[in-house]
Amino acid sequence: MHGPEATPGDGPAPLQALNLVRTPVWVFDIDRRRVHWANDAALQVWRAESLAELCGRDMGADMSPTVATRLAQYQADFLRHDARFNEQWTLYPEGRPVSLHVHFCGYRLADGRMAMLCQGEPVGTASPESLRSVEALLHTPMMIALYAPDGRPLWRNPAARASVRDAGEQLAERFVDADAWQRLAAELASQGHVTLTMAVNTAAGQRWHEVSARRGLDAVTGEVAMLVSETDVTPLKESEARALYLSDHDVLTGLPNRSFAQQAFERLARRVLQSTAQPALQAAVVLIDLDRFKDVNDSWGHAAGDALLVQVAERLRRAVRRDDIVARFGGDEFLILLCAPDVRSEIERIHPRLRQLLAQPYLLGGSPAQLSATVGASVFPDHGQDFETLLQHADLAMYQGKAGGRDALAFYQTGLSEQLRARTQLEQELRRALAEREFVLFFQPRVGPKPGQTLGAEALVRWRHPQRGWVLPGEFIPVLEAMGQMRELGRQVFELAAQQQAAWHAAGWQLKLSVNLSPGEFADPWLLQDLQDTLARTECPPSALELEITESMLIGEDDRPLETLRALRALGLSLALDDFGTGYSNLAYLQRFPFDTLKIDRRFVQAPEHERGLTGAIVGLCRTLGLRPVAEGVETVSQQAWLMELGVREFQGYLFAPPLPAADFEARLRR
Repeated sequence: MHGPEATPGDGPAPLQALNLVRTPVWVFDIDRRRVHWANDAALQVWRAESLAELCGRDMGADMSPTVATRLAQYQADFLRHDARFNEQWTLYPEGRPVSLHVHFCGYRLADGRMAMLCQGEPVGTASPESLRSVEALLHTPMMIALYAPDGRPLWRNPAARASVRDAGEQLAERFVDADAWQRLAAELASQGHVTLTMAVNTAAGQRWHEVSARRGLDAVTGEVAMLVSETDVTPLKESEARALYLSDHDVLTGLPNRSFAQQAFERLARRVLQSTAQPALQAAVVLIDLDRFKDVNDSWGHAAGDALLVQVAERLRRAVRRDDIVARFGGDEFLILLCAPDVRSEIERIHPRLRQLLAQPYLLGGSPAQLSATVGASVFPDHGQDFETLLQHADLAMYQGKAGGRDALAFYQTGLSEQLRARTQLEQELRRALAEREFVLFFQPRVGPKPGQTLGAEALVRWRHPQRGWVLPGEFIPVLEAMGQMRELGRQVFELAAQQQAAWHAAGWQLKLSVNLSPGEFADPWLLQDLQDTLARTECPPSALELEITESMLIGEDDRPLETLRALRALGLSLALDDFGTGYSNLAYLQRFPFDTLKIDRRFVQAPEHERGLTGAIVGLCRTLGLRPVAEGVETVSQQAWLMELGVREFQGYLFAPPLPAADFEARLRR
């Protein structure tokens, strides 16, 4: 009932007539949270001295959010249709509770706003439990509603009313999934009660509610009704979904993880075994390992490495078909699961696209970087019947690809398992070799332009194996890198070099001995302290040693490489830039970093005559910047003659001598 319009003050005649009624009646301005008008009986209920005093009270000052929500619901229903409500309310005039049965209906004010006409009747001798239960139903966040057997709403508490999209919404319309609603109705019919977690439609959108329903009777009509209570468990469901997602996915890249991949493979294997198609379906496990990814972490830092892995993951997604599964195994290893009638051909078809996508430049710390990957594959059921076996075989194939030069695709072949056992044995032997200090140094002379003139040497590590004899670094260095043991080897090599150089200097040989520094050592925060301790312990003059640094170790997002080089120079060590022109080739390094020597890589020294221009340019740069050029890999007299014409005065290569044991190198010095 919208009723007559009202005016402020004593009110229009229809309201004045209500002063004759002993029942308390008042008009409440919902928007302004104030009583707009009240009869004498209402003034007594509200403990007001006058109408003006009552209308001046700010009812919103201590109004609870629940009551404010309920009033807004009333107003919305009054505006939409001719709504009437009968509810038990407890008022608190001057802080004293007064319980009334209140009849509410809409009342249009003179300015057009919708207010509420309230008519109260005393509750009488209601028990404290009854009064408190009504108050609790008003304020509880639990949504409680009563429905007729056909789903019509009979009553809702404020929380339930706030949750529905429309006051007349049927119970079946509440649920997102019709099958879930049918299940709830069936269990309610058979058992009389049910509790389910269900997706529901609410005024705030779709939510997850724990819904409890039980069959009972309507206290007003005595007819069958459904009492439904709902609790919002959306945060809990979202947490569960997040936990489930994290258990199956890699946090960094968002790709499925090893656990997910294993489950996916089992489904794929069942599909292959159950297929009757001709030709028969096959599945494959494809393992992808990024080549020299450790250099990225050592050069740019782990944050840049993580950013690179995210880019790689996205490119791998684009390389495969929509139904193929790309997963990350941790570190720099990824996995692809795929299924096809001729799965080997499918892998060979995908591989060029994968190589092309991965080879596109990456931007790390403002500098371009390039990447490749080695791929190993095994086929189900030919190469194994279970995921772990196939994964192991794909890993063997991948290592075979790396041994063949990296950036390649290799399929598992019979006999690779024996190679795995050999590799495992090699790793065990290398751990023992580090512990027993089985590594020794050979020395390749660095000579001058005069015959027999030895200016220094480069220290090159060899492994003295107890049974096999001398083992070259090409066999054990990649394994130590994969094992994460290069820093330990580097510490031993520097100590051996310092000991030997201290002995030679004591014997009167004034030589410059160069020692290679690995990326892992260069990035080690304890590098300077380790070198300083070793120099002090061996009494080796720092000026007698030269550290060789490669270009890739100088790439970074900050000034750490420059600070490290300056600190090495402060120790008294000389610095040489090795492999210049074979990596990133940034000429700014030559000006910015404090190098003494530039070593010309063997590929420029041994270049055919029509490609020798670059070598001349490198020597010219050395002359301009005051760097000493040293030519590596000199193997012929003509190469030396050409380099001398360019101005090179220091050489290293088999033309003069291979790497020599210390005793042979000393014999050469004596001659």
